[in-house]
Amino acid sequence: MADHSFSDGVPSDSVEAAKNASNTEKLTDQVMQNPRVLAALQERLDSVPHTPSSYIETLPKAVKRRINALKQLQVRCAHIEAKFYEEVHDLERKYAALYQPLFDKRREFITGDVEPTDAESEWHSENEEEEKLAGDMKNKVVITEKEAATAEEPNPKGIPEFWFTIFRNVDMLSELVQEYDEPILKHLQDIKVKFSDPGQPMSFVLEFHFEPNDYFTNSVLTKTYKMKSEPDKADPFSFEGPEIVDCDGCTIDWKKGKNVTVKTIKKKQKHKGRGTVRTITKQVPNESFFNFFNPLKASGDGESLDEDSEFTLASDFEIGHFFRERIVPRAVLYFTGEAIEDDDNFKYRN
Repeated sequence: MADHSFSDGVPSDSVEAAKNASNTEKLTDQVMQNPRVLAALQERLDSVPHTPSSYIETLPKAVKRRINALKQLQVRCAHIEAKFYEEVHDLERKYAALYQPLFDKRREFITGDVEPTDAESEWHSENEEEEKLAGDMKNKVVITEKEAATAEEPNPKGIPEFWFTIFRNVDMLSELVQEYDEPILKHLQDIKVKFSDPGQPMSFVLEFHFEPNDYFTNSVLTKTYKMKSEPDKADPFSFEGPEIVDCDGCTIDWKKGKNVTVKTIKKKQKHKGRGTVRTITKQVPNESFFNFFNPLKASGDGESLDEDSEFTLASDFEIGHFFRERIVPRAVLYFTGEAIEDDDNFKYRN
């Protein structure tokens, strides 16, 4: 027979169970007050997926079917958007032809081939009153003809070093320019953007026009950027408009000893058998802005580029886009620095 002992009228096994429950409750309270335990629990909770995709997976098949239909519509929207950007490109080409006479006149003023008229050179600046006051004070100063001749300001031709100054002002460009590039860039007279012809694949060409110089025989250096404006079949939802996908440079016909994109190094070489030493010279690549015209090619054989190459190519595309969208249309404002201040303010606001 089972032994049912009692303590004060209560079965002993019931008393033991009550004690165990009380101990368990106390232990639980102690554990839950331990910060490490709480942190571990929170980490487990955070690891539980609460993503949109996990929600979609819980939906009934009928709802998923309708979502797929919406995606089909989204792809069709992307193709319509691509057509929109093609028409935008056509408009850019049309208006580029309207801008060009103004840009041609800009070049004439910069090079000094044409002197602007008084009406063309009139500009009311924000500091007009201060300048007028300074002019009045200057007129009150009486100087002799000899002193006037000595104090006369120089009148160089055109606007010296116009484009080179822009290169120095814009960080994205100045980072590319080496000290030995500077004398060459001082011969740069104009930069133009040419859009692809109607019916041709979307692209644009940057033309860098140089005056005759001691470095190369080319009068124009070109960089062609090829663009794509259609959704990717593998990832149509990533489409956000035209993107540069590749670029081609040009051959620079350097004059003898003037190629700044290479440097000559001397290296001593020891013959293994005879032990004699000879000095050999070889040309190796050299950092220069003019490497811009010998760009890295985007991989077209299905092989992916390494991380450094992808970064270099992306930077090249960004520079080409910046020339097209900002530098060429607003050159004078990058020369004076006003556009740079506007760019900085825009970045600050965003």
